[in-house]
Amino acid sequence: MRKGACRDKIKYERQDFKMVNKQKILIVDDDNNIAELISLYLTKECFETMIVNDGESALTAAESFAPNLMLLDLMLPGIDGYQVCREIRSKSTIPIIMLSAKGEVFDKVLGLELGADDYMEKPFDSKELVARVKAVLRRYKPVVPTQTASDIKCVEYPDLIINQTNYSVIYMGQTVEMPPKELELLYFLAASPNHVFSREQLLDQIWGYEYIGDTRTVDVHIKRLREKINDHEKWRISTVWGIGYKFETKA
Repeated sequence: MRKGACRDKIKYERQDFKMVNKQKILIVDDDNNIAELISLYLTKECFETMIVNDGESALTAAESFAPNLMLLDLMLPGIDGYQVCREIRSKSTIPIIMLSAKGEVFDKVLGLELGADDYMEKPFDSKELVARVKAVLRRYKPVVPTQTASDIKCVEYPDLIINQTNYSVIYMGQTVEMPPKELELLYFLAASPNHVFSREQLLDQIWGYEYIGDTRTVDVHIKRLREKINDHEKWRISTVWGIGYKFETKA
């Protein structure tokens, strides 16, 4: 079911005034009462929402509804939230915020490793939920189809091309699939070779100062990058103990 109305917040005096399209949020939760409550919070903030209650429906709605962001519960009948996230990430970069009553570090790390952009533990405060949705949407930068040469953000090293303009990574001649935050972190480091960045600096640059989380998020993403891209004889992602990370290059 779809819901969404920016109820009479603005009165238009001219009929030809065009309203900005509302951003769409897909809510995936098997508890319909919680889903309805989340929908209420978001529609009050002028979002359009759609609710589904299982993993299969979530995958279908991700294509038909084309949401700007997905709120994904982990405990779903049939296909669980982890698998849904994995399937979505294999073909889309839409932001995903995971929702779960599981508050263990392992669960959070697993969710982030599968490509989630944020993780909220139930029960959560409605204002914090809305704030996180807005923060993630602000950080998300969809691919812009037309770019001039000067706008292209691309760095190249032997056997590695990182293009943040079209969100692609080519390693050893093969395209490597990466969630947006992984690619942005890799590009940021590689664009400043041999410069050491603290975890706090990386958290601020990639996730933004609004991000409500800790520096372990950076460590998780670095771990995922290293699993996909091995050290090269000319470059590597290097840990600077007690400080942070750098993209180290060798002559």
